[in-house]
Amino acid sequence: MKRRERTRQLIELGGLVTKAGLVELTDDDRATLYGAFLAVAARLRSEDREQSLLLWRRRGKRAFDSEESNAR
Repeated sequence: MKRRERTRQLIELGGLVTKAGLVELTDDDRATLYGAFLAVAARLRSEDREQSLLLWRRRGKRAFDSEESNAR
C-alpha cells in the first residue's frame, strides 16, 4: 500500500511541475528543472524560509482558486 501512495504522490508532484508550465519553459531540460529545485531547497534552508513559504503558499492558493473559479 505504501508503494501505491508514493507512486500517487510522485504523479501528483509531476503534475504540479507541468501545471506550473516548467516543462515547456525549460524545454523539458531535466538538469535545469533539478537546478531550479535545488535553488528552492537552498532558499528553504536559509533565513528566508518562513517568508518564502508564506509567499509561495499564497501564490499557489490564489492560482488553485483562480483555476477553480474558471472551471465553473
